[in-house]
Amino acid sequence: MTTKPGKEASRFDPEPMPRRDFLGLAALGSAAAAVIFSLFGMLRLPKAAVLTSPSKKFSVTLPDTLAEGEAFIPEGRSVAVYKDAEGVFAISTICTHLGCVVSAKPEGFECPCHGSRFAGDGTVTKGPAPKALPWLKVTADGNRLQIDENEEVPGGTKV
Repeated sequence: MTTKPGKEASRFDPEPMPRRDFLGLAALGSAAAAVIFSLFGMLRLPKAAVLTSPSKKFSVTLPDTLAEGEAFIPEGRSVAVYKDAEGVFAISTICTHLGCVVSAKPEGFECPCHGSRFAGDGTVTKGPAPKALPWLKVTADGNRLQIDENEEVPGGTKV
């Protein structure tokens, strides 16, 4: 046992810890901490961390003030609904290039991400979008319209 100069060794003085023993205990402590933190993480697993999304099939009523050729975009949806003399139709507002939400303009649609432009019927007028915006299935039940975002219909299909 080593002592400081001028101090007598006592049997109650702790033994100095060798560096190898200290590093072994530190490694054991960090491994125990990793196991404990991983157990806390696993306790969260039974609860799904998935956000609910709205149904792809929804109902909407067009406002009476909607002019022919003017887009009506239901809140929280990526669909533009139009009415004209021949009927009502819906066009998806998801760009076919990389999935950005296009904005409705009087002359058609414009993608804010990469500059694609679409005519009022969804056809591409300026790339890089590879294909036209899809038309969506619309069914009418009185004044209420049922729009199904999962079902595409051929362009020009109106209710």
